[in-house]
Amino acid sequence: MVLLAGGGSTRFGGVDKALLVLEGVSLLDRVLAATSGATSTVVVGPVRSAGCAVEWTTEEPPGGGPVAGLAAGLAKGTAPVVVVVSCDLPWLTEEAVAELLAGVGERDGYGLLDSEGREQWLAAAYRRAALVEAFKRIGDPRDKPVRRLFSGLDLAWSAPTRAGDDVDTWADFDD
Repeated sequence: MVLLAGGGSTRFGGVDKALLVLEGVSLLDRVLAATSGATSTVVVGPVRSAGCAVEWTTEEPPGGGPVAGLAAGLAKGTAPVVVVVSCDLPWLTEEAVAELLAGVGERDGYGLLDSEGREQWLAAAYRRAALVEAFKRIGDPRDKPVRRLFSGLDLAWSAPTRAGDDVDTWADFDD
């Protein structure tokens, strides 16, 4: 599993989104709890206190965006199917993660739609081989758009779900 937790949180005024607390638990630990069944967990971002054992890494140089972060995280594992999530999914559940894994089937990946029906590429399970090929197509991952990385992959999506809702602004956090 690769958890992206290295963003600048600019829409939160630079506050570390991973450490924001909802119902007494940081967003980072909420996502880690939802993905606790993972064989291995790589968190991409600065080292912080976490409620479980994880491996930490960062993209080089840091600050290259989520695609560069995903490349750094992907380099750390070998599992044929990789769950990719961001730290700003406070309503992600173990059941939703199980659905991601079960939904891949013969496709390149399976992801969550948020409650408004938007595709959440950073709340999905992907075949490692498909991601490796996608990275070869785009070249240097630094500052590349997420949409470009996943363009051309055979993906399927869940029904709209709160588990796919991310928090990008204070208004999202208060929902």
